[in-house]
Amino acid sequence: MAKIHAIHANGSLPKPTLWHKMHNYFTLVKNEINLSLSKDVPKVDVLEWELAWLKEHLTQLDSPVVFCHNDLLCKNIIYDSTKGHVRFIDYEYAGYNYQAFDIGNHFNEFAGVNEVDYRWYPARETQLQWLHYYLQAQKGMAVTPREVERLYVQVNKFALASHFFWALWALIQNQYSTIDFDFLRWVQGAGWQGAGEKRKEP
Repeated sequence: MAKIHAIHANGSLPKPTLWHKMHNYFTLVKNEINLSLSKDVPKVDVLEWELAWLKEHLTQLDSPVVFCHNDLLCKNIIYDSTKGHVRFIDYEYAGYNYQAFDIGNHFNEFAGVNEVDYRWYPARETQLQWLHYYLQAQKGMAVTPREVERLYVQVNKFALASHFFWALWALIQNQYSTIDFDFLRWVQGAGWQGAGEKRKEP
């Protein structure tokens, strides 16, 4: 991930895709899915307030904008134990985004997809170790505990945006997708519930 995040665009750095995509998803939910929303899903005005809160709060964290995978669940990571190689696949959602979003989304994916269990969300010590290795690989030198702690806070706050992003996505999928998957149940369990559990200051 540190290597992918080091890929730079020529010229000026593009804007993060997060807010543009979430706004598009929210607009679709508000205009086309609103009336069919389950009673277990927050009202549209609540979602709108939450989205505004996320944007206002998270943009103040100064997370760098980097080239991100944006969907790094375990099935998108291929490990070749014989060669010691790690490869990422499925770049459908890739683009320039906040560094902390990509990492926070990856940590959220530890909980699973089909059977979501947030007990698998990495513990603080696991995260700090992961982030230490990440920063060391990125900088090519030793990093301080303060640097690791700063990224830890950013990542766990941006994990909220990951919950919100995929919950909106799943509401749209529930309405239009032909895939045999209970997107609404996932939204109720993994999306809003997960965001509610994680909406605490790290």
